[in-house]
Amino acid sequence: MRRSAEFSATVSRGVRAVQPDVVVHVLRDELDPSGPRIGLVVSKSVGNAVERHRVARRLRHTARTVLPRLEPTDRVVIRALPRCRDAVSPQLQRQLTAALERVAARYGTTR
Repeated sequence: MRRSAEFSATVSRGVRAVQPDVVVHVLRDELDPSGPRIGLVVSKSVGNAVERHRVARRLRHTARTVLPRLEPTDRVVIRALPRCRDAVSPQLQRQLTAALERVAARYGTTR
């Protein structure tokens, strides 16, 4: 995702799942089945620019591994919490997977 409107709609109308290091918002946009779209929010509370970019790279890599679990209509926003700075990639992957499973359960799908 790149547009602010997509981020805003996903965060405000989507289903939220909270984990210790990330918050995941998912919105199913039935009108646009162009494949799952993922956006990241890594604020200054995570750290300086170097730390934020490192966290964003880890989250992007982790998000690629969970793409097959997503529906083509999913819009996902992953918001990094300050603790995310110290998390390792396997830990982030477990948390992201757990969050997406909780969201899938709320939507009633098991993919």
